[in-house]
Amino acid sequence: MTTATPSPAPLVAILDDEPQIRLMLTDALADAGFRTASFSRATEFEAALPSLMPAICLVDLGLPDKDGLALVHRLALESGAAIIIISGRAQVQDKVTGLELGADDYIIKPFDPAEVVARARALLRRGRTERPGHRNTARFAGWTAHFDRFTLEVPDGEMIGFSQAESEVLRLFLDAPNRLITRAQMQESLGGAAGESFDRAMDVRVSRLRTKLREDPKNPKLIKTIYGAGYIFLGQVEWS
Repeated sequence: MTTATPSPAPLVAILDDEPQIRLMLTDALADAGFRTASFSRATEFEAALPSLMPAICLVDLGLPDKDGLALVHRLALESGAAIIIISGRAQVQDKVTGLELGADDYIIKPFDPAEVVARARALLRRGRTERPGHRNTARFAGWTAHFDRFTLEVPDGEMIGFSQAESEVLRLFLDAPNRLITRAQMQESLGGAAGESFDRAMDVRVSRLRTKLREDPKNPKLIKTIYGAGYIFLGQVEWS
């Protein structure tokens, strides 16, 4: 009789140049059952990222060696990890910009470590793709979406990565093809406070998906905007 090997605890990568914040987050996340890896410099973090494959990245915007927002944008485009920005920048526009560039959440310093743990758990619940009955591969219009690997397989065989934030929106569309998805439904399914910042973040995610699906931005064939209502995904979808 063989015994199944338990899955390792989710890994959270912490990027912050303040040692006390790294230590505080490491302790809180470890107590909550997460594994952690912490970094003080963006260059160190980027070098380690391919081998780490974190489930979540906590990114401080005020980094000494690179622009934090540019790093968030790169992570959103190239990594399947969820992204939580942790920043002392409390302006609404900073938060909106971070979400538009691909972050999944934004926490303002100072913060309670318990809040970070709670939001990390919430993101994992939203992004979990291996729960019973949840299918991970969808085929549509010659494309194949691999949600367990966060990749799109192009009809010509090329592989394109997508972020967890993009995967949530794409799965929402593919689960309900040829049906209107209203902004209210998106907000209910994906979480976050309704309002202009949420709408703008969704518009950016849809725009990025269209780009990766090689859609004509002036006349998209797959993801149609229904002005004043929401979006509709046109096409047949096969799940496996």
